[in-house]
Amino acid sequence: MKLPRDLDGQELARRLEKLGYQITRQTGSHMRLSLSGNTVHHITIPYHKPLRVGTLNNILREIADHLKIDKGELIRRLLEE
Repeated sequence: MKLPRDLDGQELARRLEKLGYQITRQTGSHMRLSLSGNTVHHITIPYHKPLRVGTLNNILREIADHLKIDKGELIRRLLEE
């Protein structure tokens, strides 16, 4: 599935809340989101408009690896309203 080209950091953080991630802190232009469960997972997202495609790809790949799902499936879950 193709990556969205117009997604900013704040919107990505809002969409990740559907998966259980919560903003735990913000320092300057970066937000740190955490997922608690069996293991704790932290991800840092820049507060940019829009996120660069490579940055977004790396963030989504890391989250998909942690959740043990396909990156395409993660994108579908995040983009459904």
